[in-house]
Amino acid sequence: MERNKSPRVSSNRLYQFARENRKNPTEAENALWQRLRNRQLKGSKFRRQHPMDDFIADFYCMEYKLIIEVDGGYHLSKSQREYDQSRSLKLENLGIKTIRFTNEQVLQEIDMVLDEIAKHLIPDPSPQ
Repeated sequence: MERNKSPRVSSNRLYQFARENRKNPTEAENALWQRLRNRQLKGSKFRRQHPMDDFIADFYCMEYKLIIEVDGGYHLSKSQREYDQSRSLKLENLGIKTIRFTNEQVLQEIDMVLDEIAKHLIPDPSPQ
């Protein structure tokens, strides 16, 4: 019985952490959110700081199964790159694509970032 409680506690902590992240976004996350919110990009709904499995996605578009990550400098370390790659592969196996941008790209080249995101917001050509 205790076994069933353990994942729930972790899940509750994850949701609490996501809520805190939404309250305290980085400058780059906030800049991108201002351009994604309210279906501004191709009418697509994005969620920010969205818990998924055992981690939190910076932005998630459920309709297109697309995660957008905005990476700070610590993502340059070898161990973090390996973790990010592993996480992306795990998500890919679930049919979810992850695209990454640096804080600098978001802050200095927001239009390029939005164009790149828009390329992934294409309906599946297969019949429903």
